[in-house]
Amino acid sequence: MKPFVRMMLLVVMAGLLVAAFGCGTAEKKAPAAGEAAFAHFEDAAGRDITLDKKPERIVVTSASFLEPLHEVGGDVVGRPDSKTKMPDWAKDKTSVGKVYQIDAEKVLACNPDLVILNKGMNEKLAATLEDNGVKTVVLDMKSYDDVKQEVKILAQITGEKEKGDALLASMEHAIEAVRQRVPQEKKRIAIIHSTNQGLTIQLDGSIAGCTAKLLGWENVAAGLAPLEKNPDSAPYSLETLVEQNPDVLFITSMGDLKEIKAGMDKIMEENPAWQTIHAVKNGHVYYLPQDLFLLSPGIHYPDAVRTMASCIYPEAKEK
Repeated sequence: MKPFVRMMLLVVMAGLLVAAFGCGTAEKKAPAAGEAAFAHFEDAAGRDITLDKKPERIVVTSASFLEPLHEVGGDVVGRPDSKTKMPDWAKDKTSVGKVYQIDAEKVLACNPDLVILNKGMNEKLAATLEDNGVKTVVLDMKSYDDVKQEVKILAQITGEKEKGDALLASMEHAIEAVRQRVPQEKKRIAIIHSTNQGLTIQLDGSIAGCTAKLLGWENVAAGLAPLEKNPDSAPYSLETLVEQNPDVLFITSMGDLKEIKAGMDKIMEENPAWQTIHAVKNGHVYYLPQDLFLLSPGIHYPDAVRTMASCIYPEAKEK
């Protein structure tokens, strides 16, 4: 019986060892109770995101993410095609298609461990990428608050919180410097967006609307009902604009500035009602550059604030 007893003891001991170590393959990978993740945050799609480790292979689907990511110590293995906002360091990175036509196969071919998607543009790719085992984060960067949140999240992704804090402090300082250089008066402004389809009025949620708010100005269209498919715009009505009678009128549009101005001049000349508006009557009609007011200025929001303020107050141009 002794040999049998010894054998049984060895079997029991081996079983205990397997229980303690052999089955620990999955347990070793799982974080211990109370162990902090590398990063944990809520993205712009309202999803709870946890990163167990720092991503090493990042793909972005908007060129606007490149500069802020780089400022907080990040790099990419893939990026979209873009004629604007493409920093030199990213030009040789792998293309994953145009911003509005991101190719999921090209993204996956980059073998990413994280893909950063642009809200309202290509977050629908999240499901496909997640099904292929790729983590995704959705970010928005339209308003200044969006950009600040984006910087905070990107700094978490790179593990460079101090760089993120320094970047945010620099932006705040630059915007405050502009505010201090101009008179502290609440200008009543209106923002018109001109397209081939006609005119719309920009609300506070638009980039130009947000910029005016940072300057403490009043957007006379703030209370208008937005368009169903564009919450940042309201229907244009000359009658309403005349009634609101803004002191300053800003124009935004994609396209050639000379053609835009010629078109708006014609519209204003053809209807005498335009000449009753203070902004038009006093020559306070200004055209805003599309790279800062239709494309997100991102971490260059201070430049957007400076540009808008300097239309009325030239002293705001100083840096």
